[in-house]
Amino acid sequence: MYLKNQLYPYQKQAVEKLKKVKVGALFMEQGTGKTITALELIRLRLERKKVNKVIWLCPCSAKSNTKEELRKHIDLEFLSYIVICGIETLSNSTQTLFYLNDITKKYNCFFVVDESLLCKNISAHRTINIIRLSLNCKYKLILNGTPISKNEADLFSQFYILDWRILGYRGYYEFAANHLEFDLYGNIHNCLNIDYLVKRIQPYTYQIKKDEVLHLPKKRQYILYFLLKKEQYEHYYEVANHFLMSLNELRPESIYRLLIALQDVTSGYYVTEEKDHIIRKPFFINPLHNPRIKLLLDILENKKTIIYCKYKDEVQQIYDVLNAKYQNCAVKCDGSLSSKKREESLAKFASDRSINYMITNKYCTAFGHNLQFCSNVIYYNNDYNYSTKLQSEDRIYRIGQKKETEFINICADYSIDKQIIKSLYKKQNLLDLFRSTLDNNQKSSLLQYLQLDDISKQKALTLHQCSDLEEIL
Repeated sequence: MYLKNQLYPYQKQAVEKLKKVKVGALFMEQGTGKTITALELIRLRLERKKVNKVIWLCPCSAKSNTKEELRKHIDLEFLSYIVICGIETLSNSTQTLFYLNDITKKYNCFFVVDESLLCKNISAHRTINIIRLSLNCKYKLILNGTPISKNEADLFSQFYILDWRILGYRGYYEFAANHLEFDLYGNIHNCLNIDYLVKRIQPYTYQIKKDEVLHLPKKRQYILYFLLKKEQYEHYYEVANHFLMSLNELRPESIYRLLIALQDVTSGYYVTEEKDHIIRKPFFINPLHNPRIKLLLDILENKKTIIYCKYKDEVQQIYDVLNAKYQNCAVKCDGSLSSKKREESLAKFASDRSINYMITNKYCTAFGHNLQFCSNVIYYNNDYNYSTKLQSEDRIYRIGQKKETEFINICADYSIDKQIIKSLYKKQNLLDLFRSTLDNNQKSSLLQYLQLDDISKQKALTLHQCSDLEEIL
């Protein structure tokens, strides 16, 4: 057994450190080669007959790509030892759990959890089942770009998978009592004794940031602003007032419904509520009348571009609009397609010169895919998940990228869109930021703008339509 490719010096350093322990964490940012580093650690254990089987857990959307990635680095003999399984499958598939459990009992397994932040919720079924499997394995490895996405609480379940003795707590509540402070609503607002946690995980952890080891082309971030139609703004504040009336901060779902409803409006939907369910329908009969789509069409260039959307019907809508306008120039890759069809779309986007655009969502293509042949990304809209935002950026900003990369965020001005972007990059409390958009000054500025004639409106918007992300943050 051998690796087909040579390790970089920093990857060799990771191997030198973690080969001395049975369990470890590779926190290497996307594109720095954590897969080949993990494979070398596994190869050493296989050669010494410490293990004779490997269970490799990864996001379901990345299973096919993970297998292709492994093939690039190892020979067929090595590959025959590895069983690949989707992390999400362990949420509800008893059959898969029993199958993997049998493997862990029959063989000496090396247990790998790729994208381990997907297991940060200690009470989730998938996490509980992964911990059960890990108990039967002596050699374990977790892989992720970063150890946390929100706060230090993310560390607990990841290191519990490796061994509870690393952090020294048998249960989450014992961990929380020593390291977490909660507000009146049960949200974590402060983390304590972080030095203790760092000291405990340090012997088992190797961390690499991309800018420390890679010399990649420049990465540019932009926000492009547009204005909703006057009737959209009226509906926006109508929806805001309706959901604020029923807002209960002790019920997180009421906050979530408020934020979702407002983003629905900015994305071009008419929103109502029936029995605590949000009902939405298109605000515009003709999608070309939607100012968000208008801006997208204005900025598209004749080059490979990934367009990330939040909603499945937006993916279909943009796919139809682009292919009608430019004749078969786009593919889509979302949850409406089978895994096989999604892989076919990705392959077509990569190889067909006539296909310039791939419309997708972050949960289908943010994990495990190498898309360095593309250097342009447009976020048609954003959601609140910071870790998947970074994951999606790293699909193109990684080893092998030779061009400057450009990331454009489309944003409805005077709306929650801007607050979502701020919360993503500053990790601020979204509800507090949202409330600031509904104060009298914001409303007054918007009303003054809406009273301008069309030429004056265009001049006002042009003054700040495009800005670097750094500028507003």
